[in-house]
Amino acid sequence: MAIYEKLVLVTRRTRLEELIDRFSTRGQAKFYIEHAGGDFGDYAREHDTYHRALDRLRRDLDFGMPRQFMDRSLVSTYMFGRHDLVVTLGQDGLVANVAKYAGEQPIIGVNPDAERFDGLLLPFLPEGAKAAAARVLDGKAATRAVTLAAIQLDDGQRLLAFNDLFVGTRTHTSARYRISVRDGTEAQSSSGVLISTGAGSTGWMSSVFNMAAGVTAFAGGQTARPIQFTWEDPRLIFAVREPFISRHSAASIAAGVIEHDEEIVVESLMPSGGVIFSDGIESDYLEFNAGAIGRARAAGQRAMLVVAGS
Repeated sequence: MAIYEKLVLVTRRTRLEELIDRFSTRGQAKFYIEHAGGDFGDYAREHDTYHRALDRLRRDLDFGMPRQFMDRSLVSTYMFGRHDLVVTLGQDGLVANVAKYAGEQPIIGVNPDAERFDGLLLPFLPEGAKAAAARVLDGKAATRAVTLAAIQLDDGQRLLAFNDLFVGTRTHTSARYRISVRDGTEAQSSSGVLISTGAGSTGWMSSVFNMAAGVTAFAGGQTARPIQFTWEDPRLIFAVREPFISRHSAASIAAGVIEHDEEIVVESLMPSGGVIFSDGIESDYLEFNAGAIGRARAAGQRAMLVVAGS
């Protein structure tokens, strides 16, 4: 049975707190929102609900062990240990962000506002967090092992993704690269390559299929059907966004499945502006300029999410 020595609670700032950072005071933030025709009360209610949930977790998650309270902005610099029990209080994206850095430590996702957030990755309400943490500490909690995607550059830099990896450019300019899957290789110019896990197959990747379905239906063809995997599935899905065909670029490699023992290789042909980022967080990126080669596959590490009913 695992021995836990510290509880790590990861939080995120509310929209109101971000507004106050931007406009210096609550009053000025209120003036800006209302002057623009917005409902400042919605920001305030969301903020108050979140902090009520946080106050409860601070009280309930006191098991006599050291506790670390951390904003999401510090997650990428924190060294999670194998004796950490991790709790997140925020939206689904917070769980995805933390999972990339927490190793295989169990993560308890707490939904601070069930009326506002669906919380696919947040099976616990604030009032249920104490019992969930106690089950983990007793070794009685059930978890789901979620497949992560990993991409590694030839210089050793590596990036993990809970939902998806994006290989492209910082802006809306076309990305230039060479893509290789199994025995196929070609130079491409596109809006970028999306590589998705099973957890991410219902997110950004599904919108790519929705676009393809709409376009083919408009053109009178057979509509594309989304491919969705379970969270535990060791395979990845990739799709090339808006590939352009020219004398120097092709589009025969447009989408596919990467089996658990396979990889997709992308070589940058961009002199500057190339990036790889994960889970839609543009600040969490690798530079991907000419000469860089990225190899993406399912990661050996998996995210361990504590599930309800355990």
